[in-house]
This record gives sequence, C-alpha cells and structure tokens, in this order.
Amino acid sequence: MSGAFDALRTQLREAAAAFADGPDALEGILLGIVDDVDRAQREPLEIFPVCHHSPASAIAMARRLRQKQPKVVYLELCEDMAPLLTELRNCRLPVAVQAFATEVEGFPVEWSPLSVVAPITEASAEYQAIAYALETPGVELVLVDRSSDHVFQWVAGAEEPAAPDAPPADKETALHGDAIGVEIGDLRPRFAELEEHLLRHGRVRHWSEWWHQYVELPLGDSDHDAYRQVMLLIGSLFRRLAPGDPHRVRVDEDRERYMWTRMREHLAATGADPADCLYVCGAFHAASRVAEFGVHGTDTFEISPPSASKWQHGLIPSSNAAIEAQFGLAAGSVSIAATEWAKNLKRTKVQPFRLAGQAGAKKKPGKTAPPVDPAPTGPSDKLSGFLQRPPVLDRLDEAELLGWSVDIVRAARRNGYLASTADAIAVFETSILLAGMRDRAKPTPYDFQDAAITCIEKDAVPGRRDVRRLVEIMMGGDRIGQVGYDALPPLARDVHDRLAPLELKLQQRGVQRALLDIASRPELAQCSDVLWMLRYLLPRGAARPIMGERRLGERPIQESWDVALGTHQRALIELGYEGVSIEQVLEQRLRGAAYGPHATTATVLEAVEDATLYLRSRRLANELGTRALEVLATERSVDGAPEVLRRVRRLLAYYRTSEPVLPPWIEAFVKTGYAHYCTLLPTAFTDEDATVDQVAAMLGFLFSMEGLALSLGCDRAQLELAFAQSHPQEPAKLALLWAAQVQLGQLSRAELRARCDELLANPMVVPVYPRYLSGFVHALEPVPGLTDFVVEAVSNAFRRLPDPVLLPWLPSLISTLRAGGAELAPMLIREAGRIFPGRLAELDEWVPPWLAQPTPEAVPQRRAPRGSGVALLAAHPATCDAVANLLGCDGTWQTADPGGAGAELVGRYPETAAALAELLAKP
Repeated sequence: MSGAFDALRTQLREAAAAFADGPDALEGILLGIVDDVDRAQREPLEIFPVCHHSPASAIAMARRLRQKQPKVVYLELCEDMAPLLTELRNCRLPVAVQAFATEVEGFPVEWSPLSVVAPITEASAEYQAIAYALETPGVELVLVDRSSDHVFQWVAGAEEPAAPDAPPADKETALHGDAIGVEIGDLRPRFAELEEHLLRHGRVRHWSEWWHQYVELPLGDSDHDAYRQVMLLIGSLFRRLAPGDPHRVRVDEDRERYMWTRMREHLAATGADPADCLYVCGAFHAASRVAEFGVHGTDTFEISPPSASKWQHGLIPSSNAAIEAQFGLAAGSVSIAATEWAKNLKRTKVQPFRLAGQAGAKKKPGKTAPPVDPAPTGPSDKLSGFLQRPPVLDRLDEAELLGWSVDIVRAARRNGYLASTADAIAVFETSILLAGMRDRAKPTPYDFQDAAITCIEKDAVPGRRDVRRLVEIMMGGDRIGQVGYDALPPLARDVHDRLAPLELKLQQRGVQRALLDIASRPELAQCSDVLWMLRYLLPRGAARPIMGERRLGERPIQESWDVALGTHQRALIELGYEGVSIEQVLEQRLRGAAYGPHATTATVLEAVEDATLYLRSRRLANELGTRALEVLATERSVDGAPEVLRRVRRLLAYYRTSEPVLPPWIEAFVKTGYAHYCTLLPTAFTDEDATVDQVAAMLGFLFSMEGLALSLGCDRAQLELAFAQSHPQEPAKLALLWAAQVQLGQLSRAELRARCDELLANPMVVPVYPRYLSGFVHALEPVPGLTDFVVEAVSNAFRRLPDPVLLPWLPSLISTLRAGGAELAPMLIREAGRIFPGRLAELDEWVPPWLAQPTPEAVPQRRAPRGSGVALLAAHPATCDAVANLLGCDGTWQTADPGGAGAELVGRYPETAAALAELLAKP
C-alpha cells in the first residue's frame, strides 16, 4: 500500500500499538481514515468537502474556483431546485430555496403540506459555487442530490430530535416553519459520547464553539490541499467513530449513491472531462465508502420514480436565527460566522463571488490577482504536517478586543444596565483570563460573550434583551433576508400591485399604518377587499384592522389597518404555491373547510358567510349552502346548534334585505332544519351531553324560523309532538321546557309563576334554584318575551329567601348566570332598569308590578250603555265584511234595533273586557 500517505500510516500504526496494546480496532479505524482521505484524493473528479455556513469553507471555495475555473460544478442540493437559483439575484441574503406541496399523493395525509428548504447565506461555500457558475459564461451548474419528493420518500416518518443547544422558538426562528432542512455539509458527531468527549476536552460549551476554535481558525489560512485533506479527515473520523442512527446512515448512503449516479449520467450524456469538473458536497459524504463512489463506481443503484404529489418551488426569507434553530446550531453562531467571513476576506484578500445585481453586492469589484491554475501534481501528504504542527499562537488583537468591550458597555447602557467604564475594563481583562484558562492565546467571540455576561449582567435583566443577545447583535445580529419583487410568485406580485394605491413600502419589515378613506377615494375599496382576504388567509398580524369591520350587507366608509407583509413574506409566498390569485386560494380554502372530513353544519355556514363577505360570490355561496343542507341532514347531535342559529339568522337577514327572493338553498335549509330539530328535541332534553344553551338554540331555531317553515309546507304538529315527548329531569332544561310551553300556549304565566313559588317554598329544591334560573335565562333566546318574568323570578328569590338560605347559593347563582347567560344578561339589565325605580329615594315606597296587579274581579266591569248600539260598525260595514271573509264566516247584516242591547258579546264575556282594560291601564 504505497502512496503519499505511507509515512502517515506507519506513524498511526505505531501510535495504535503503543496506546491500545495491540494493533486491533484502533489501528483499523486510524488506517481506515487515512484510506478514506487517500481514496477521495485520487478520484479523477475533484471532490471539494465543505461544512454548511462555514467561513473557512467559503474562503477555500472562492480561492479554488478562481484557481481551477471548472466548467461543470456538481452541487449537493435537491435537483428540482435548480430553476430557482437564478432568482437569487433579486434577493437579499439569507434566503431559503423552498419546495412546497399541498396536494399530497403517495404520502400520509397528516404530513400535508410538505415543505423542504435549503437556506443560503453569503458566508457559505455553496453560495460561492452558485455565484461562480451563474456569473461565469460557459460554466454549467448541476444539482445532483435527491429531489424534494425523495426527501419524504426516504424519511419514513422519522423525526429528528431537537438539538440541546438550539435557541428557543420565536417569530424569527420560525421563518422556515415546519419545513425539513436540507443539510449541506453536516459535520456534527452523531454519537453523544463522542460529542461530549470533544466538548469536555476542548473546554467549550457547545459544538459550534468547538468547530470555531479547532477547525475554523486553523483552516482559515491553509492552502487548498491542506484544507481538503483535513476536511476529508474530519468527515471520515466522524463517520467511523460515530455512525449514529442506522436509518439516518442508510439515508446518507442512499444520497451518496444517488449523487454519484447522477454525476455519471451527466458525464456520459455531455462527454465532459472529469478533470474540468468540481463536486461540492459535505465532508461526511466526501469520505463515502459505498460501491457507487467515483466516476468508475458501479451502476447498481436504482432511483425510484417520484410520487404524484404536485410540487411548487420558490424563495422564502430566512434569518440567522432560523438557520440556527433548524440545524441545531448555537444561538449567534451564524452571526459570528458572518463576522469571521468578513475578517477572513480582509485578511486573505480573496475576492468572493457575488451575483450581479444582488442587494449588498459591490457595483465595482476590487482589483484581484489573475487566477492561477497550479500545475497538476500528484496528491501530496499535507495531513502529517498539519497534525504534527503545534497550534499557531495568534497574537492578541488588543484594539479589536477593546472595541468589543466598549461597544458592549455602550449597548448595555442603552438597554438599561448600569454599566460603566470599569465594566469595559473588567470585560477586557476577563476575556483574556477566560481564554487563558481554556488554553487559547486569543479570546474568541464566545470567550468575550461569557466575560460580558459575567461582568455586566448582575441578577436581573432590566430590558427586553439580556447581555448574551446584545453580544449577538453586536457581532452582526440576526440578519433577515428578503425576497425581491421579481422573485416573488405571481400571487404575491399581484397583491403588491393591488395594494400600490396605499403607497406603503410593502417589502419593508415592520408594521405600517394604512388609512383608507373609501368615501372620498372609491378606488381604495379594492385595497380593502385585498386586506380583508389577507387577514383571512395570512397569520395574525400580517394584516390587522384597527378601525372598520366587514358585515353582511354593509359597505365600508373608512378603515385603518396595520400591515406587515414584509415581516410575513414567507406566508405570502407560500400562498402563491396554492393558486395564482388570493381569490382562488380563498375559494379553495372555503371548499376545503366545507367538504373536509370534519366539516359540521356550523363550519359550512361559516364558509357560506365568508364567501359572501370576502368574495361576494353568489355561485360559491349557493354551492356551499347546498353542502350545509347535506351536512345538516346527516348530523345526529346538537353540538353546533348555537352557532347554526346565529349564522342562519344573519344570512336570512342579509338575503331578505339584499335579494328580491330567498335563495332556494336557505329555504330548503329552514324547512329541513325545522323537521331535523323537532326530531332531535326530545333526545336533547334528556341527553346529559347536550348543554342548556344547545337546547335553547334548537328552540330558538324552531320558534324564530317557524313562520317561514310553515309557509314552506312544514307541519306545526311536528313541534307539538316533540314537546309532548320531552321529559327533562335536569332543572335548567326543565325550566327551559316550561318557558317553551308558555310560548306555545300550553302553559300560562300564572301557572309558571305558581310553579316557581312552589320551588321557592320547597327547602329541598332551594339549593338548586339557581339552575332553574339559568334555564329561564337561556329561555330568553327562544322566548324573549319572558324577560320581565325572569326579572320577577330573580327578585322574588331575593325577597322571599332569608339570608342564611340566600347567601350560600348566591355565589352559585352569579357563577351560573355568568357562565351560561353572559350574552343574555344585557336583556335582563335593560328590563330591570325599566321596572325598578330610577332613584334611590323611590325604592322604599316602590311596589313591584307583579305584586300590585289587581285581580280581574276587582276591575269594574264597564258595560256599554243600553240603546247606544255599535254605531261605528254599522257606519263602516266593509271592514266587518273583510274580517268575516278572512275568517271564513258567512252572514247577513241585521237592521239595528234602536232599543236593542247593543254590544251583547261584551256583556256576555266581561272577563275579556276586564283584561283589556287592565292591559291598557298599565304604565
């Protein structure tokens, strides 16, 4: 086994024998690592191993691209994302390339929607490769990783646990949502003991700090061969020592087989020379041992066909915090990497690649040395020198550290900390002390962060940000990307165009206030329609109304909105994956809610109302209304009765005022609902799961819709039969039944009053009397005419019951009325205000009207004087004829007798006249 690494193999074999007392497993691992590096080095197609969002990888990539100038760049990225990469010119990094699927076929329904994202930052090797390929004529960029569809084909429902040092979720870390992240260059040990060993002996807190200290800094100034061999060594080391979960290892190996298969297919199709190509992949995949590895590997891997799911692709904004949360990095590590990237560019004088026209790109690139392609040489051993070389002691940059110390004290004072110059000195000295304790010649940003927390943050955080967050902001902050207008999907661009009359900077993050004076500027009505639809479709806060509301049958005059489309750009972009206009997406959402497996009558009626409110679509409203009729006929419970009643009343009021005739579907709905609730009423009265408000809503539907239902052909006997079969036992439902019988005329008020008196007189019933009152309160929904009686019932209870009885159930009464009758309480308050005296002085002499009512016998009977006759009827006989015809009575007029008895009917039935007199005598 001769070659460039023979000397290194000999040294490792001797070290294994010395440390392990025999050349067994340890020798196999160490020599296997060298074999992996040697194998990758000898591959005709140059493999460039990288780490995701690593400044050292980005610097090495930019340098190598200018030296080699490859004609084909193979990149480890989902192959179906290639058409989107040109749109990066219209974005401000970081952004993420996204694949999104709402119509899922071949995957479990609960996975929908499917989403895959690949975030891209400027300080990443993959962005340098993309920019080089897109900006250099004659260079072809080929994405070779599995497609987004295969990501879910291979995931098999396995969920990866969150990293222990992942930052807490907030609105910035959630920019990627629940999407699966494509890991490019994942280099993190997948064996907990190995990672713990590295962190403990490296004297660091988390993996991001270990990588920064022991990989980023040493490789920052290394040449191409040293960088490449070290990255291959690290990838092979983690692969052999910490294989991790078997399922994930199998997926990784399938990805490697997939990529090498795609590269060989491209080489065979185009005839490209492997020497003119560059393969950019993660270091973990670069040290692969699969049989398909290399341009001369086997072709036994079969790529499965994609599923029938329809995938949409686009760019969404990303942020440093979102990348850290999704890939398990420490908080602030991506910001620190961006700072290191800027420092490395200044130190190494490497000219990075940037897409022309991209936000933040320099208009005039600086002068760079002409690219030099080194003479081809065989692979040389750079690992031996790198591993044997003592760490380079980077001298302390006192000016940089002093600037950090002053800046953090200034930021702390602005955020409420009582920091001073002494604290700046303490942070400076503590940073050096911590670096020395951790065997570092120069404090890293992590050492400085620990020192700042120790010296400035005492026992409380005075503001919204702690010192750790202030250091992250000072190091670069949570940079948030933005997708440019030209890179937005058609739906998002249409929204921006339709909201242009508002003259807002919709691309800008943050909340902006929009004032719509629709009365003076009618063209703003279209903007109002768009904002209301966005409020329905987007997350809360994207479009929030401050003044104005949308109701059936009303037209807006003035509105005020808080708009934050720039902050919720990702949600707006994902709407573009569902349709080409917000009207289309809204119609699809409403249909999905109405035809979903869990749709109820209430949800379908809500969809009907929303279709009328936001789309003003009579066609869709009629279609969804017919669907509501179908769902109502299949329901066997009354859970949604209150919501059904409220929405049907609103829709009926709207159609009666805006349409010449009622739509056929709502007439059929009222007719079917009347029979449906009549059928369910006896069961609902006795069902323990049916609440009082649900039964009251059923009665409200029956009583309020009775006139329309009877005119459409329903039979009132259905309702009477339902009440005859209702025998509730629960006190609230029993009181509700009594109130309904009063409405039907089956029970008089006097009888109802007598029953309440019996309840108050029974000591066994008094403790549950509040439940009866709750039933009466709920009865105000179907029988609002009993409002005065409910006031009477409550007042009688307070009048008759002694304090030892009243006070114990008074809290129960209050809680019952608040929980069950909060919406109906205003009716009781208004009625009580009408009955009770308005002045306190009048209360002592006030007598309740139900106690001051005279008996019918006490009312003097007023008889018509004899001989007076009914002159008015005789003078206008046409009125009597019309009433007689209406009642179906036939008769002839008789000649008035001057000496007759006059109005004999009044004299024959004096009680009716007395009751009428009593009614007219009421104040």
